[in-house]
Amino acid sequence: IIWIQMNYNSGFARANNEGIRQSTAPVILLLNPDTLPDDNSIEKCYFQLIQSEYVACGVQLLNQDGTPQISGNYFMKGGLNHLLPLPYLGIFFRWIAILFKVKKPNVSETKIEVEVDWINGAFLMVKRMAIIKAGLLDEDFFLYAEEAEWCSRLQKNGKLCIYGNINIVHLQGETANETFASSGKGYKNVFDRKGLQLMLSNVVRIRKQFGVAWFLFILTLYVVDIPVFFIGYILTKLFFIKSYTFKSFQQYTVNIFRLLKFTFKIVRNEPFFYKVL
Repeated sequence: IIWIQMNYNSGFARANNEGIRQSTAPVILLLNPDTLPDDNSIEKCYFQLIQSEYVACGVQLLNQDGTPQISGNYFMKGGLNHLLPLPYLGIFFRWIAILFKVKKPNVSETKIEVEVDWINGAFLMVKRMAIIKAGLLDEDFFLYAEEAEWCSRLQKNGKLCIYGNINIVHLQGETANETFASSGKGYKNVFDRKGLQLMLSNVVRIRKQFGVAWFLFILTLYVVDIPVFFIGYILTKLFFIKSYTFKSFQQYTVNIFRLLKFTFKIVRNEPFFYKVL
């Protein structure tokens, strides 16, 4: 074990990159501190990967109660799936997706080997040769979305997969929630400081992977959702429907205006550490 002292909260990409730089093995494993691997799950995954054509793999992540977590994902053009967590407007986009039978952007559960576009960074095993060709994680990211952007580059050098026959418990979001003084599982938060970091990282990833036009399109819809949110709040109150609180509306609005401050930096795509902690 080699302890690497970063001397500041460097986030996921920068800390893992330093570990990768100092490593020498032909296979690298990014493993979250809030995971609970059993005695041979890592070893089993390693042997399956080195004997395969895949350049990277993940495993089936589980919640502490044994229920499945999303472990593998598919890219949706322009990152349109990031519109789904939006209050009220997200419901409309979800309805449109169902109407047109759009393929789900993730693998909710698998017990077999399945090819994916990107892998949850809680457990991401990669062959070194693929890293040499694709480059390290993008250090503009502080937290969230960096593994998706990285996998988009790794994928240009080979296939990625999830080994559904290997399970690892992931205490999803425990460390981040403590750091951001937030709560809740998953990545659908758009309200508090954690929600701001999520949205910021997502739009940075969209800019890097899909270009300026898609970034501006998604950002515009984030802004449009402010009046939609307000109208939805008023209507639910008038008809005594339990829904979002006015505080949630305020928090979302503040987050969007904070997000807008980064617009020119993101458009220019110049090196910048997108950290709001």
